[in-house]
Amino acid sequence: MPIYEYQCLGCDCEFQKLILKKEEEKELTCPKCGGRDMKRIISKVAYHLSEGDRLSSFDPRARQTDSFYSDTRNIGLSAQKKAQEMGVDLGKGFSEKLERLRTDPGSVFKENE
Repeated sequence: MPIYEYQCLGCDCEFQKLILKKEEEKELTCPKCGGRDMKRIISKVAYHLSEGDRLSSFDPRARQTDSFYSDTRNIGLSAQKKAQEMGVDLGKGFSEKLERLRTDPGSVFKENE
């Protein structure tokens, strides 16, 4: 069951609608102005990068945005990249601790209390 996005050409309102049958699209009206003149727009898309892809594309020397530092998936990325470049295996213990930090960053403080 596709959910389509539309833009009203009368008031520029963007909205989503679940369309079960092609005939339903003909009866579609804008929720803001009630107009019937609209076009289907391309929705924003998201894609998933594997951990390996994220690591290989990461440049530790590049300037990072604020959103990079607020994403817990990036904890330890620099250390992983450096180890990869040097051909060093950080071991299972490092990976486990890293995963725990990524899912619960506050756990590092709990351990040290």
